[in-house]
Amino acid sequence: MELFLAQGYAQTGVAQILKAADARSGSLYHYFPTKEDLLLAVLQWYLDNIGPGLLDPVFERISDPVERVFGILAGYRQMLEMTDFASGCPIGNLALELGHTHPAARELIAANFTQWKDEVRGCFEAARDRFPDDVDPDGLALFVLNTMEGAVMLGRSYRSLDPYDCAVTQLRDYVERLLADGSDWKAPSRARS
Repeated sequence: MELFLAQGYAQTGVAQILKAADARSGSLYHYFPTKEDLLLAVLQWYLDNIGPGLLDPVFERISDPVERVFGILAGYRQMLEMTDFASGCPIGNLALELGHTHPAARELIAANFTQWKDEVRGCFEAARDRFPDDVDPDGLALFVLNTMEGAVMLGRSYRSLDPYDCAVTQLRDYVERLLADGSDWKAPSRARS
């Protein structure tokens, strides 16, 4: 996982994996007959560990469901800062690199994105009574995912937190406007023709 995150799938050689794992090739090939099998296991690990690896630390310290979303985003910002822009979203990185060349990996990448989006949607659904009636929690969660992935990519490209901060600030402004409208907002009735 660390090697794929640091240098990508294609740039990671089996010899590097063996050295990092302090393993012999027979052991590696016993469990992972191909490098792609190892990639699939890594993607499955991310899918299985979104809670302890990403969400639980945020959810344990933040109780407000909307603020949990921004807590998750703050974690990505912190990762950019701590790694001096060397690490992005591990799933986003692999999606850009492998999305068209490894169909089995693409399916797990999509499953990871879906799970992330579903967790964020759950936060918005928990605050459903605070939003206007016509707000789609799933669409809003997808918007957050798009914002995060784009902001991480731009932050890494510019080697600056400014694009990330700008994107999250604009997202927060949008969500706060929805929340402000939600307390007394009702969808207009449609005129019948």
